[in-house]
Amino acid sequence: MKMYLISDNVDTVTGMRLAGVDGCVVHEKEELDKALKTVLDMTDVAILLVTEKINANFAKEIDVVRTTYKKPLVLEIPDRHGYTKRADFITAYINEAIGVKL
Repeated sequence: MKMYLISDNVDTVTGMRLAGVDGCVVHEKEELDKALKTVLDMTDVAILLVTEKINANFAKEIDVVRTTYKKPLVLEIPDRHGYTKRADFITAYINEAIGVKL
């Protein structure tokens, strides 16, 4: 199984290509729609990586893939600038999702 990256910058795509992960650069909704269709048509892609900015700018489109399709698993990754979320965002996300304060 393969991974595929949808990013908002060339540097992240280039770095991931060096690690053997194919990907594309997206800036507009039409480009994202085309990229998502391409990925969903690829039966060997098990993990779809999206950069934090792509997820923020196109949250609705990414959530459709997360909730509608069994595969690929969609994971958000930082771009070359690192995460912009607060340090405990994972704990806050879990607290919100299950209603238990950790």
